[in-house]
Amino acid sequence: MDEVDAVVIGSGINGLVAAAELAMAGWSVVLVERNQRIGGFIATEERTLPGYLHDTYSSWHPLFVAGAAFASLGQPLRRHGLNYCNTEEWVTASVADDGRVTLAHRDPERTAAGFEHDADRATYLAGLGRLGTSMEAIGGLMGSELRSLALLRHAVGLVRTCGRAGSEQWLRSVATSARAYTRAEFHGPEVDHLFSPWLLHAGLSPDHASGGFMLPLLAATLHGFGLPVVAGGSGRFLDAFRSLLDSLGVRVEAGSRVERILVEKGRAAGVVTDSGVIRARRAVLASVTPTALYGSLLPEGSVDPAVHDAAARFRYGRGAMQIHVALSQPIGWRDARLGQVPIVHLSDGSASTGIACAEAEAGLLPRRPTVVVGQQYVLDPSRVPAGSAALWLQLQEVPFAPLGDSAGELDTAQGWTEALARGYAERVLSRIARHAPDVHDKTLAVDVITPVQLAEYNPNAVNGDPYGGSGELDQSYLWRPLPVSGRHATTVRGLWHIGASTHPGAGLGGGSGHMVAARLTGQPRFARVPHFSGKRRDESHRA
Repeated sequence: MDEVDAVVIGSGINGLVAAAELAMAGWSVVLVERNQRIGGFIATEERTLPGYLHDTYSSWHPLFVAGAAFASLGQPLRRHGLNYCNTEEWVTASVADDGRVTLAHRDPERTAAGFEHDADRATYLAGLGRLGTSMEAIGGLMGSELRSLALLRHAVGLVRTCGRAGSEQWLRSVATSARAYTRAEFHGPEVDHLFSPWLLHAGLSPDHASGGFMLPLLAATLHGFGLPVVAGGSGRFLDAFRSLLDSLGVRVEAGSRVERILVEKGRAAGVVTDSGVIRARRAVLASVTPTALYGSLLPEGSVDPAVHDAAARFRYGRGAMQIHVALSQPIGWRDARLGQVPIVHLSDGSASTGIACAEAEAGLLPRRPTVVVGQQYVLDPSRVPAGSAALWLQLQEVPFAPLGDSAGELDTAQGWTEALARGYAERVLSRIARHAPDVHDKTLAVDVITPVQLAEYNPNAVNGDPYGGSGELDQSYLWRPLPVSGRHATTVRGLWHIGASTHPGAGLGGGSGHMVAARLTGQPRFARVPHFSGKRRDESHRA
């Protein structure tokens, strides 16, 4: 039976950040991971052919390099081998079915110059400036415990900066969808076309509330921090973390499943794993879903029934799937500029993306899915053999248990069979072929990961949802993870809840892990406040 200062359950980004920051403060830490390798949805594998390195799940790190966890750990991780590749020019683009292309550049002024209406150019740049002016307060709210005095402090700061009317405008944006926001603010379609599909990366749809707040935040993040990817693949990120943890004396128990959390006299006293007991003198941090924490890990009667009932009602979002494609050469986009863009969305904006989200939420395979086309080799050619290429395709509008096919072409009666996965992958590749006709000719191998396989690999991806639960307004901010428990500190003393299911939500930012580690060690939680004015930041190049 071991005894340490803290036990961290789960080695996703938040668990890694928390373990490292606690250890840097002198705590003894054990990190327990059920899989044989650490990282959660961070991995790099040769999933298609030898020499093709695919980021199996997540890939892009703008949230990490923009956040306080990176401010704390960036330099140590660099010393342990972390290095990023980033874009200096085009960041993202969207391609409509009719061939219309809208592009975003690292420079917001160059992006706005592509808009048809002069008024839209001015509105876009003014919105980024307003965000930059307000970002100290907004960054504080996104990076702090909301059910605390921090809420009042940052709210007062927002009023001082923006005035009553400006603060109310930000509040209203949280209640606004992206579709409504872009319709109200812009005459032309460019902003909607570019950034509405990006809401899928936050688990939202163009018609969900808070899109009006998230859309400019996402745009400014891309302008300010680009789309950094880890040189050599995201697996190198884990190599750097593992080396850092080893140097700090953190013991990593991979391939060990936590069966329950020990609770003694109302306090978390450690964990019981399938190989023994690890006692915790000071804290247990659980990077799990509310379903797992309150449904199976905590002993019966250790929490208020109201919390248990709320956890049982926690909702999960749409499923997702990944498709990896090995190519003999880069594909020939009809618009040659797209060959230099790291992420291209195949979408008409909120129009087609909204329909596809509605179809998926109704249990149907979308007829025209929004396709996220990742071209990491543009930033990091070392991932593929010389002269070749690869595509990282993400589908974020997929039902976990399909009830039918909107196009009436695919048989869903047996669920996600190999045949259904291949058929849907072909639909996706055919959508790419509308804009890059040679994609089939250059395809050497295809690997598909279904929503069911996502859930099997990572238990936090309930129903294939990679974002730890629906990000709709009633499950976000003050009400994440639960309306009766909207904090990282639980009602069990010494037990802290972190991960995508908690504030500030999903994404490779490490926000909740950093917040809790800082709280426990008494370190400043705002070692750095990100500036989202749209001005370029250089942190990713120095990592």
